[in-house]
Amino acid sequence: MNEHPEEHQDRPQQEAHGNQAHDGGGAPEAAGGSIDAASVWDERYRTKARLWSGKPNPQLVREAGGLRPGKALELGCGEGADAIWLAQQGWSVTAVDVSAVALERAHSHELAELARESVQASNGGIGSRISWQLADLTQWQPEASYDLVTSQFLHSQELDWRVPLRTAAGAVKPGGTLLVVGHHPDRLPPWGPAHHHAGMFYTGDQLVQELGLDRRDSNGRPEWQLEVLTSRERPVTGPEGQEAVIADVVLRATRLA
Repeated sequence: MNEHPEEHQDRPQQEAHGNQAHDGGGAPEAAGGSIDAASVWDERYRTKARLWSGKPNPQLVREAGGLRPGKALELGCGEGADAIWLAQQGWSVTAVDVSAVALERAHSHELAELARESVQASNGGIGSRISWQLADLTQWQPEASYDLVTSQFLHSQELDWRVPLRTAAGAVKPGGTLLVVGHHPDRLPPWGPAHHHAGMFYTGDQLVQELGLDRRDSNGRPEWQLEVLTSRERPVTGPEGQEAVIADVVLRATRLA
C-alpha cells in the first residue's frame, strides 16, 4: 500500500473481521530522518506468510456490488483481495501499494485465482484487468480518472490519511464513485495496540470536510452527491478469541461535476 495504504484491506487472519489498522511501530528512518514507510510495511508483511484473510472487505462488496463495472483505482491494495474481487466483477483495476512484498503476493494470489478458475488473461480474465503499481501515496498521482476509486482501512502512523484520500477524490471522473471505508475512532477493538493515535482514524463528517465533498461550484451547485455516509457496527474476534463490536465508517459519494 502506499505510505502504507495497506492498512485497510484484506482482514488479518488472526483477527477475523477485526481491526485492520496497522500501527507501524518501530519504523525505520530514511535518509534525512523521515519514516521509510516502504521498509516498515515490507517488514510487516515478511513476518507472516499471509497477513490478511484473502477475502474482499465486506463494505466494498456491499457498496460496489451493484455498480456498473468500468475503470477502478484502489489505494492501498495490500495482498490484493479487493482488487481481485473487483476484477472478477468486470472492473479494470489499477491497484497501488507502498509495499513491494505485498504486491508480489497480490500478483501471486491473482495467478492462483486464474489457475483455480481456469481463466486465461487473453480471454478477458482477471489477469488482464489488474495493473499492480508500487508507489508512495504521499507523492503518487494518478495519470487518469476513474469510474470507481476505493480506499479500505487506510490507517497508518506513517501516513496522513488526508493526503491519499484527497488524491482519491480528485481521481474520480464526473458520474464516478468514491468509496472510503475506515475504522471509527471511537469504536476500535479493545485489544488493539495502545499506541494507536486518534489521527490515524476519521469520522464520516471529517471525511466530508477534508475531502471537500460539501463544496459547491461557482453557480452554487453541489460538486458531489453523498449516497452513503454512515457508521456500521460489526462483530469481531480478537487474536485470543476475544469478542467485541466495532464500527466501520462508510462513505460513498458520486461526483456530479
